[in-house]
Amino acid sequence: MNISSAILHIAPGRLAEAREALLKLSGLEIHAETPEGKMVVVLEDDDLESAANKYVTLHGLPGVASVAMVYQYSDDESVETEEVQA
Repeated sequence: MNISSAILHIAPGRLAEAREALLKLSGLEIHAETPEGKMVVVLEDDDLESAANKYVTLHGLPGVASVAMVYQYSDDESVETEEVQA
């Protein structure tokens, strides 16, 4: 499991377009947004590779000028479960 949050800076005139694209990404929630173009998003994924790919995707979305990760947590629950069962 991987949970992270980021602040996105988006061109104010493209907020609606960016919001629409963001909401199509699985495991992503928009938690805050300003008219000036800042958004706080939270991403939840099964693994770090998938999360990393989403961050690459965020940089390419319409109107997104920058993406800054502000929090990240990862835990491999499947390994812990296998060790307990062994």
